[in-house]
Amino acid sequence: MGMLVHVLGAVTAFVGPLIIWLIKKEESPFINDQGKESLNFQITAAIAYVALGIISVVLGFIPVVGACLAMILYVALVVGVIVYCILGGMAANKGTPYRYPFALRLIS
Repeated sequence: MGMLVHVLGAVTAFVGPLIIWLIKKEESPFINDQGKESLNFQITAAIAYVALGIISVVLGFIPVVGACLAMILYVALVVGVIVYCILGGMAANKGTPYRYPFALRLIS
C-alpha cells in the first residue's frame, strides 16, 4: 500500500495519495509516514506548476525562444515528478521509507 501512495501521485497528483492516506493512516505507521511524504511532494509539485505557469506568461513575451524555454521547463518538471514518484514507489515496495529531496514538509 505504501508503494501505491507514491505511484498514484504520478497519475492523480495529490488526490490519490490523499485518499489512501486518509483511509489507511491509522492502520500502519509506514503508510502514515509515506502518505504524508507523498502528499508533501505533490503539494510542492503543484506549487512548482503554478510558479512555472507564471514564468511561462513572462517568457511568452519573448517570441519563439520564450515559448520553447517554457515548454522545456514544463517537460522537465513533469518528467522529474514522474521519476521521483516511481523511485518513491520502488523504495516503499522494499519497505524502505522514501524522502523526496525537493519536497516542502507542509504536512507533518
